[in-house]
Amino acid sequence: MKIGVEINGTTFAGEVEPRALLSDFIRHQAGLTGTHVGCEHGVCGACTIQLDGEPVRSCLMLAVQAHGRAILTVEGLAGPDGELTALQRAFTEHHALQCGFCTAGFLISADALLRRGRAGPISETEIREELAGNLCRCTGYEGIIAAVRAIAQERGS
Repeated sequence: MKIGVEINGTTFAGEVEPRALLSDFIRHQAGLTGTHVGCEHGVCGACTIQLDGEPVRSCLMLAVQAHGRAILTVEGLAGPDGELTALQRAFTEHHALQCGFCTAGFLISADALLRRGRAGPISETEIREELAGNLCRCTGYEGIIAAVRAIAQERGS
């Protein structure tokens, strides 16, 4: 099947098998390897992307389901010259990454939370709930939560 998908503002077109996973299309046809594949069951969150602004597990979607839609991957978070976003810098400052395998999923999920228009501050409980679908075996989560909380406070949300 022929599909066309906007990924990080660039259109990628290609032919895929009807059963091809979106994570495989992103990694192998679009060449964007920041989206990691871990469990392939939607449990670990390493393959999380934003589809039309909402975080989804790309290993649970078929590539054909994304036809005509907009995707944001971790590569799309950085600025045009590769400068890190405030959220990415906060992950470094708060020691929120170690091996880095889960980092893309956490960043994409946190970015979606921080982009949502809302009144009032984001609580630590809300941050933990939003990120609950992402697993990390290295950090113990405290640095990740601290990084997201710092940016939320900085933005007044």
